[in-house]
Amino acid sequence: MPHLRPFVSAVVRPIPITTREERIAELDRAGHNPFNIRGDKVSIDLLSDSGTGAVSTDQQAWAQRADERYAGADSWFRFRDAVRDVVPHEHVLPVHQGRAAERVLFGALIGPGDISLSNMHFDTTRANVERIGAEARDLPSPELFDMAGDAPFKGNIDVEAVKAVLAGPDGSRVKQIVVTITNNGGGGQPVSMANLAEIRAVATEHRVPLVLDAARFAENAWLVTRREPGYQDWSPREVARKAFEFGDAVVASLKKDGLSHEGAFIAVHDSELADRCEVDVIATEGFRTYGGLTGHTLEQLAQGLREVLDPHYLADREHEAGFLANRLQAAGVETVRPTGLHAVYVNAGALLPHLQPHHLPDHALTCALYREGGIRAAGGALFLGEFDENNELVTPPPFELVRLALPRRVYDRSHMEYVADVLGEIAKNPEQVPGYRLTHNPEVLRHFRCRTEPIEP
Repeated sequence: MPHLRPFVSAVVRPIPITTREERIAELDRAGHNPFNIRGDKVSIDLLSDSGTGAVSTDQQAWAQRADERYAGADSWFRFRDAVRDVVPHEHVLPVHQGRAAERVLFGALIGPGDISLSNMHFDTTRANVERIGAEARDLPSPELFDMAGDAPFKGNIDVEAVKAVLAGPDGSRVKQIVVTITNNGGGGQPVSMANLAEIRAVATEHRVPLVLDAARFAENAWLVTRREPGYQDWSPREVARKAFEFGDAVVASLKKDGLSHEGAFIAVHDSELADRCEVDVIATEGFRTYGGLTGHTLEQLAQGLREVLDPHYLADREHEAGFLANRLQAAGVETVRPTGLHAVYVNAGALLPHLQPHHLPDHALTCALYREGGIRAAGGALFLGEFDENNELVTPPPFELVRLALPRRVYDRSHMEYVADVLGEIAKNPEQVPGYRLTHNPEVLRHFRCRTEPIEP
């Protein structure tokens, strides 16, 4: 049966159309860093799926009912109830976005010298751990490193590796286990319910808090219903609620599966931990019933949390990502398999075999995508790799991937065809893509602020 998208466009925005010469000039101005490129110079923006989606008419309608009172506004209670409808934790605190939730919760759980274990800390998650003086240690499933393999839950945490750390000399230093669903740093791969149950048992045995980083909780739930035996007859809402039951605490950016441009929450069971977090939220974000958010945003979020678990919406999301991945593979462009929902990850190392890791092939491909088609995307080497004082790569990243993040309810099939066609043209003559070197290398969150230059042949 043909696929039917479960929505239509109600408001549109023009796409900037630029020439190749204009894009080359913009790359030079931006220091060949996609984060520095002006938005009005980008035709297709796949840099992030965070806060970049389209809101619905129902979200806009609810926003018109916003109560902007400072404390205890009606909009807060509607938001809180929408969160609690999925997240069975007593204490809910709103904050302005996910990295704020991480900063507040981690500040209450870990300290200098402690260790945070994870299936993979993403960029700001790692930064918030390291700014405290703790160590962020990734223990992803070994299946994750087989880019072309069809294992259904490559996003899992390596439970045996976690057990080994907890039983070893560093065990007493482990103060939290963070499981990101889906595993954004690991190709957008999902985490199984069985894996969550296993790591929950380990965390309980060793009395270590289990934190769920649940920015894409709905997409993870959908993939569980599609791939994990025993859950085919569950609704995404039922799976999501069951997943949240495994966590002692939850942080979730709602700029993803909250279908909003702003917002996040912290949810915990423990009253003492909630009190510590609340003090920080009030001091740095806003009062506990708004956390830096307007009533307008709280209303949009409450409605977004209802819409995001609609099976028709999630099926469309899967279809959109699958369509792009299939077009790319048909054009000879290798992508991480199986395809997730929020992004398609291109294996830049395989596409550009003439570039060694120190030539930053994933970054080179992001620059080529913009130069040849006005498409903005992000690579991982600049935040996952380690560089010396001369800006030379000394520890390559575990993968050389370019993330094509898909904004929710924004682009149609013609846009995805265009992206695939541009990448297909690059794949015909990959040796024409030059390598890159760092020219400005900030110590923290390098990829957001660095500058690079192409290496001339």
